[in-house]
Amino acid sequence: MDIRLDEGFLFGMGAFETIAVEKGKPILLEKHIERLEKAADFLRLGSCSERGVSKEKVFSYLAGQDSEITDHGVLKIVCSAENMFFQMRKNIYSEEDYAKGFVTDISKVRRNETSPLVYHKTLNYGDCILEKRAAMAAGINEKVFINTKGQISEGTVSNIFFVRKNMIYTPQLSCGLLPGILREYVMSKFSVVETIIYPDELMYYEECFVTNSLMGVMPVKQLGNICFPHRTRAEEVRTIYESEKMSL
Repeated sequence: MDIRLDEGFLFGMGAFETIAVEKGKPILLEKHIERLEKAADFLRLGSCSERGVSKEKVFSYLAGQDSEITDHGVLKIVCSAENMFFQMRKNIYSEEDYAKGFVTDISKVRRNETSPLVYHKTLNYGDCILEKRAAMAAGINEKVFINTKGQISEGTVSNIFFVRKNMIYTPQLSCGLLPGILREYVMSKFSVVETIIYPDELMYYEECFVTNSLMGVMPVKQLGNICFPHRTRAEEVRTIYESEKMSL
């Protein structure tokens, strides 16, 4: 692979997408391509589609990959000013993860809601990588960012939802978070209240779950010192997504 030393490589001025691939099908591909183009436009990278990011190119690439990977895999698309490439890897999330539920904690790193970069999936991803590593080192699954105002924002690789009296709540975009593809899906299928949530309010919620394109919908059993023993609503959301994802 020939990588040019452009601003994407040198300064993180690039965009990427990670797409779940199930039985050879890239889930929600059109939504991912659309978001990639928006990020590329924001970063002034030029059109990704003109350099080969299209449904046809994606399916052609997947057809040449090992079925052992494309049965339950991850397609990564990276686009910068002078580079565009695809990568494949296995999807690490398993049924055991869903059965256990995630254990999470509040990150000590603050999400900067004033930065326009947090609203796009860019190669400026250092905070997320470092905090994800910190979570793994601590023996937990995920860290959750709070913004500079003390409001819950998002996970290192996920959007977060809470449930109270059967109503679903999620931090509003202005809290400094990526508008995730699965977040958008959940909000299109269920009544979801976008709001401001503070850590000291977590005790008032009965359930919590996180989402991203690779894990889908993941129940959370603990966030910091708050336990969420229930997962009825999370299971409902996950069941509907799992039943529909191959048609998305």
